[in-house]
Amino acid sequence: MTTHETTPGTPEVQLSDEQWRERLTDDQYQVLRRSATEPAWSGELLHVDGDGVFHCAGCDAPLFSTDAKFDSGSGWPSFDRAMAAGTIVETADNSHFMVRTEITCARCGGHLGHVFPDGPTDTGVRYCVNSLALQFEPGAAGDAAGGADGPDA
Repeated sequence: MTTHETTPGTPEVQLSDEQWRERLTDDQYQVLRRSATEPAWSGELLHVDGDGVFHCAGCDAPLFSTDAKFDSGSGWPSFDRAMAAGTIVETADNSHFMVRTEITCARCGGHLGHVFPDGPTDTGVRYCVNSLALQFEPGAAGDAAGGADGPDA
């Protein structure tokens, strides 16, 4: 378990199912609102180069910086920390006969992926995120939310 576990609260952005379907593509809807997982190696953001910020595709909240991105070899974009404390909610996920920790966007409750305690950096964590749950904004990494520098992000 990570040292910065959070518990879910009431998301700030609450839309009806119909509004989410209008806002998101069909694939984004399946991932963000139905907790689906895109196929490994299929995501457009897996090999993003250059500085920038990854935002939630559902509500545009800044979640991860390219400063925190690394190649985990898993087939999904991986990060070792969130941009700021409180932007990611972690909850137990015992689906599919596995014990994992699901990560969701704190602002809208959208499913992002999972976090694992096997990260290669000093944080020791690996946020494994669906590309479909993210939008990339090129620019200076960390500028959108002040950036988070430590493992307590």
